[in-house]
Amino acid sequence: MEGLLTKPTTYNIEDSNIALLGSDLEHNVREHAGDGEPAWELAGKEPGLKIWRIEKFHVVDWPKERYGSFYDGDSYIVLHTFKASPDAEDLSYDLHFWLGDNTSQDEAATAAYKTVELDDHLHGAPIQYREVDGYESTKFLSYFPRFLSLKGGVATGFHHVEAAPPDNTKRLYRVTATGTRLVVREVPAEGRSLVPGDAYVLDMGSNVWQLNSKGSVGKERFKAAEFVASLTNERQGACEVTVFDDGTSGVGKFLSALGIETMPTVPQQDTVPAAYPAALYKLSDSTGAIEFIPVELSRSSLQSEDAFLLDDSANVVAPAVYVWIGRGSSMRERRLALQYAQQYLYKHQAGSRARLAVNLVKMVEGRETEGLSRALGE
Repeated sequence: MEGLLTKPTTYNIEDSNIALLGSDLEHNVREHAGDGEPAWELAGKEPGLKIWRIEKFHVVDWPKERYGSFYDGDSYIVLHTFKASPDAEDLSYDLHFWLGDNTSQDEAATAAYKTVELDDHLHGAPIQYREVDGYESTKFLSYFPRFLSLKGGVATGFHHVEAAPPDNTKRLYRVTATGTRLVVREVPAEGRSLVPGDAYVLDMGSNVWQLNSKGSVGKERFKAAEFVASLTNERQGACEVTVFDDGTSGVGKFLSALGIETMPTVPQQDTVPAAYPAALYKLSDSTGAIEFIPVELSRSSLQSEDAFLLDDSANVVAPAVYVWIGRGSSMRERRLALQYAQQYLYKHQAGSRARLAVNLVKMVEGRETEGLSRALGE
């Protein structure tokens, strides 16, 4: 009974790393699930999207009707299986693990470890991605017409966004648009959550209010209205909708519901180091510790017998850190590629959450992404 009351340690990307192979976590995962993971039996057999959630070291199917909804207290694995061209004989794979902002260390590390395991199961063919809540790649978001990041999770309970909140409670959602896609993130229902330039939806059950803050663009306002419509439709219209525009006399009612009188100013932004050009490093663990050896930023520098890291995290359009695995690389380099990339980030990007959370992408020789090619100047 002693362990039942212990609150899981939250994974903190700013001061924690994910230990993988050879760790106590790996032993725990194997003890709970065994060497053969049942979830992988049909994985990658046909084109489509498949999502699993991590639940106490186990990989559990995520219901298809919830695809696009993620809970910030959880970690997930997402496999996209597709044909690179209509006449391709082999299937291709994009394999992501997503870490919620309040996921536990065990869940985050299990997701990372199990992603490596699924990659092994698919014979190293997938391109692997680490996704962090709030910093998702465009590719990841492209799978979902509507992406929701909601409060809660398997350890704390979770709710359906369409269900009205309990009496005397509020749910606040920050709404943005990525291309034509709706992106909704649940934030604390407090005044400090408001940021000028965004649109918000405050759900109080019988009343649903939309706030268009100063600087929010038409696309965001439209997507917020689209989200409001989805709530009212699910509740068969049993709620009253009000739209507030920042700067008008009526907006005080919205702000008062969050305990404030005036719209907050823009909060202090995450400190991001000055932009710098992309850089390429050869990975070496010959000394027993991973080293990052600078090499010329060129396709010709990529040698089949080695592994390389390309830092393009200062790219303002699609920031990422890529790990390229040559055909002759060791199994250890193949399996620890993303862990090495994380170690690189902690060494070079300390103090900047935005840089620590940057998209990590691992690929094998012959399966390069367009992002890697662009960073190499091709």
